[in-house]
Amino acid sequence: MKSKKIQITMLAVVVAALTSCSPRLVGTWNVQRYETTKPGQPGVALSNIGTVQFYNSGNGEKNVNYTLLGVTMHDQSSFKWHSADGKYVTIEGKDSVFTKTWIIMKDKKNYQKWKSTDGSNNIQILELVR
Repeated sequence: MKSKKIQITMLAVVVAALTSCSPRLVGTWNVQRYETTKPGQPGVALSNIGTVQFYNSGNGEKNVNYTLLGVTMHDQSSFKWHSADGKYVTIEGKDSVFTKTWIIMKDKKNYQKWKSTDGSNNIQILELVR
């Protein structure tokens, strides 16, 4: 009997850990704004460039389209994601501007603002809305 209680407790802990990926993030988000800047220089901002969908399973899909400096980009692919401490979100998958670890600057039910760098002194800001 004691063994069964331990198994049930362990199962509850595992389920809680798996479902605590960031319940606010699960669902479909519109990419309201994507901005890239270098310190001391004007940035480039794009608005309403597509959607990103996060599933409870830790998988997701993005459908993003934009034109920058005459170059059209289409990014329609699946990815894996996870959240750490409610402070970071990591997106893994096909190489894109979204595939990296992001710092969560604002975490609201209908609004997310994230920030990251690309290792070359460029800063990216991503704003998502429902």
